Amino acid sequence: MVLITHWLWFKSVDCRMVLLLSRTYFPEGTNGKLACDGQFICNTIELPWRKNQKSVSCIPEGYYLLRKRYSRKFHWHIEVVAVKNRSFILLHPANNALNELNGCIAPVTQLSGAGLGLQSRQAFVKVKKMVYDALNQSAIVSLIIQS
Repeated sequence: MVLITHWLWFKSVDCRMVLLLSRTYFPEGTNGKLACDGQFICNTIELPWRKNQKSVSCIPEGYYLLRKRYSRKFHWHIEVVAVKNRSFILLHPANNALNELNGCIAPVTQLSGAGLGLQSRQAFVKVKKMVYDALNQSAIVSLIIQS
Protein backbone atom coordinates (compact mmCIF):
# COMPACT_ATOMS: atom_id res chain seq x y z
CA MET A 1 0.00 0.00 0.00
CA VAL A 2 2.84 2.43 0.82
CA LEU A 3 4.52 1.80 -2.55
CA ILE A 4 1.27 2.42 -4.40
CA THR A 5 0.70 5.67 -2.49
CA HIS A 6 4.21 6.93 -3.31
CA TRP A 7 3.83 5.92 -6.96
CA LEU A 8 0.51 7.79 -7.24
CA TRP A 9 2.05 10.87 -5.62
CA PHE A 10 4.99 10.74 -8.04
CA LYS A 11 2.64 10.42 -11.04
CA SER A 12 0.59 13.42 -9.87
CA VAL A 13 3.60 15.74 -9.49
CA ASP A 14 4.98 17.42 -12.61
CA CYS A 15 8.64 16.45 -12.43
CA ARG A 16 9.77 18.33 -15.51
CA MET A 17 10.32 21.93 -16.48
CA VAL A 18 10.99 22.65 -20.14
CA LEU A 19 12.33 26.03 -21.21
CA LEU A 20 12.08 26.91 -24.89
CA LEU A 21 14.61 29.33 -26.40
CA SER A 22 13.57 30.59 -29.84
CA ARG A 23 16.48 32.28 -31.62
CA THR A 24 16.95 34.87 -34.35
CA TYR A 25 20.44 34.97 -35.86
CA PHE A 26 22.33 38.10 -36.94
CA PRO A 27 25.98 38.55 -38.01
CA GLU A 28 26.69 40.61 -34.86
CA GLY A 29 24.90 38.35 -32.36
CA THR A 30 21.97 36.08 -31.62
CA ASN A 31 18.77 37.25 -29.98
CA GLY A 32 16.21 34.99 -28.40
CA LYS A 33 12.97 34.68 -26.50
CA LEU A 34 12.84 32.36 -23.51
CA ALA A 35 9.51 30.80 -22.54
CA CYS A 36 8.10 28.08 -20.28
CA ASP A 37 4.74 26.42 -20.94
CA GLY A 38 4.01 29.02 -23.61
CA GLN A 39 4.60 31.92 -21.21
CA PHE A 40 7.27 34.48 -22.12
CA ILE A 41 9.96 34.80 -19.43
CA CYS A 42 12.57 37.15 -20.93
CA ASN A 43 14.75 37.86 -23.95
CA THR A 44 18.25 36.44 -24.38
CA ILE A 45 21.46 37.41 -26.12
CA GLU A 46 24.27 35.19 -27.38
CA LEU A 47 27.24 35.26 -29.71
CA PRO A 48 26.54 34.84 -33.44
CA TRP A 49 26.42 31.33 -34.92
CA ARG A 50 29.97 30.43 -35.99
CA LYS A 51 29.72 26.65 -36.33
CA ASN A 52 30.00 25.99 -32.57
CA GLN A 53 33.57 27.27 -32.38
CA LYS A 54 34.71 27.68 -28.77
CA SER A 55 34.50 31.20 -27.33
CA VAL A 56 33.19 32.82 -30.54
CA SER A 57 29.92 30.99 -31.30
CA CYS A 58 26.61 30.31 -29.66
CA ILE A 59 25.91 26.63 -29.04
CA PRO A 60 24.00 24.41 -31.49
CA GLU A 61 20.24 24.15 -31.46
CA GLY A 62 19.03 21.10 -29.58
CA TYR A 63 17.91 19.63 -26.27
CA TYR A 64 19.95 20.19 -23.10
CA LEU A 65 19.62 19.62 -19.37
CA LEU A 66 20.21 22.45 -16.89
CA ARG A 67 21.77 22.31 -13.43
CA LYS A 68 22.92 24.62 -10.64
CA ARG A 69 26.54 25.74 -10.66
CA TYR A 70 28.71 28.00 -8.52
CA SER A 71 31.84 29.94 -9.46
CA ARG A 72 33.66 32.87 -7.89
CA LYS A 73 33.05 35.01 -10.95
CA PHE A 74 29.30 34.43 -11.40
CA HIS A 75 28.37 33.02 -7.95
CA TRP A 76 25.25 30.81 -8.27
CA HIS A 77 24.17 30.49 -11.89
CA ILE A 78 22.90 27.85 -14.34
CA GLU A 79 24.95 25.43 -16.43
CA VAL A 80 23.87 23.96 -19.76
CA VAL A 81 24.96 20.32 -19.53
CA ALA A 82 26.61 18.16 -22.21
CA VAL A 83 27.04 20.64 -25.05
CA LYS A 84 28.91 18.87 -27.85
CA ASN A 85 32.59 19.92 -28.00
CA ARG A 86 32.01 22.65 -25.40
CA SER A 87 32.24 23.02 -21.64
CA PHE A 88 31.07 25.49 -19.02
CA ILE A 89 28.22 26.89 -21.11
CA LEU A 90 26.28 28.98 -18.62
CA LEU A 91 23.26 31.17 -18.22
CA HIS A 92 24.56 34.32 -16.53
CA PRO A 93 24.06 38.10 -16.69
CA ALA A 94 25.59 40.06 -19.59
CA ASN A 95 24.41 42.97 -21.73
CA ASN A 96 26.85 42.69 -24.67
CA ALA A 97 27.39 39.26 -26.21
CA LEU A 98 30.60 40.09 -28.08
CA ASN A 99 32.25 41.69 -25.02
CA GLU A 100 30.90 39.55 -22.18
CA LEU A 101 30.07 36.06 -23.47
CA ASN A 102 32.21 33.10 -24.54
CA GLY A 103 29.39 30.93 -25.82
CA CYS A 104 27.06 31.37 -22.85
CA ILE A 105 23.46 32.59 -22.81
CA ALA A 106 22.52 35.86 -21.12
CA PRO A 107 18.93 36.57 -20.11
CA VAL A 108 18.02 40.24 -20.69
CA THR A 109 14.94 42.29 -19.88
CA GLN A 110 15.01 44.18 -23.17
CA LEU A 111 16.84 43.77 -26.47
CA SER A 112 18.76 46.82 -27.68
CA GLY A 113 20.40 45.38 -30.81
CA ALA A 114 21.84 42.18 -32.23
CA GLY A 115 23.55 40.47 -29.31
CA LEU A 116 22.80 43.46 -27.09
CA GLY A 117 20.39 43.80 -24.18
CA LEU A 118 19.45 45.80 -21.10
CA GLN A 119 18.90 44.94 -17.44
CA SER A 120 20.40 41.48 -17.63
CA ARG A 121 20.74 41.01 -13.88
CA GLN A 122 17.00 41.48 -13.36
CA ALA A 123 16.16 38.96 -16.08
CA PHE A 124 18.74 36.50 -14.78
CA VAL A 125 17.34 36.63 -11.23
CA LYS A 126 13.90 35.80 -12.62
CA VAL A 127 15.16 32.82 -14.67
CA LYS A 128 17.40 31.55 -11.87
CA LYS A 129 14.54 31.59 -9.36
CA MET A 130 12.28 29.59 -11.69
CA VAL A 131 14.97 27.02 -12.50
CA TYR A 132 16.26 26.69 -8.92
CA ASP A 133 12.72 26.33 -7.53
CA ALA A 134 12.10 23.45 -9.95
CA LEU A 135 15.47 21.82 -9.24
CA ASN A 136 14.92 22.14 -5.49
CA GLN A 137 11.73 20.11 -5.97
CA SER A 138 13.74 17.40 -7.77
CA ALA A 139 12.38 18.32 -11.18
CA ILE A 140 14.31 17.66 -14.38
CA VAL A 141 14.90 21.04 -16.03
CA SER A 142 15.63 21.08 -19.74
CA LEU A 143 16.29 23.68 -22.39
CA ILE A 144 15.22 23.31 -26.01
CA ILE A 145 16.94 25.71 -28.40
CA GLN A 146 15.40 26.31 -31.83
CA SER A 147 15.23 28.97 -34.51
